[in-house]
Amino acid sequence: MLRIDEKFPRLWKNYVYQSLFAALALFVVMLVLKMGQAVVIASIGATAFIIFAMPNSKAANPKRVIGGHIVGFISGTIFSVIVFDPFFFTALIYSLAVAAALFTMVITDTEHPPAAGTALGIAITGFSWDAAMAVIISVLILSLIHHFAKPYIKDLV
Repeated sequence: MLRIDEKFPRLWKNYVYQSLFAALALFVVMLVLKMGQAVVIASIGATAFIIFAMPNSKAANPKRVIGGHIVGFISGTIFSVIVFDPFFFTALIYSLAVAAALFTMVITDTEHPPAAGTALGIAITGFSWDAAMAVIISVLILSLIHHFAKPYIKDLV
């Protein structure tokens, strides 16, 4: 059954302005990204959720946000150049891009779950300088907002 979080009455202002922080950050990101990068936009949206709903989690740490998305981007790029028919093999390649990103994030201590979406998105759409700049600028913007807003935001989850 759906219920209101018990912290909401006490922290309702945080719920409102942290959601607005996330909206503002994503608005800026959307101005930078092209809609052709929809899968990457989705992973950046998931990053915004972590940063603004769980700012004290390990996954919100800038090292993990930036590092994870860079690992995801590189992994997706590597696997995007491997093309097979039939689709069964293409699906396998996309899955391996995510697996490689997960493996690399874990061994480099840059674990950031939404970055697996970046790996998948880039594996599907392929490398482009626009996508590279969009991912880098997006994670830098989100990490900067997180850094400056951190004293004012609380864990809502």
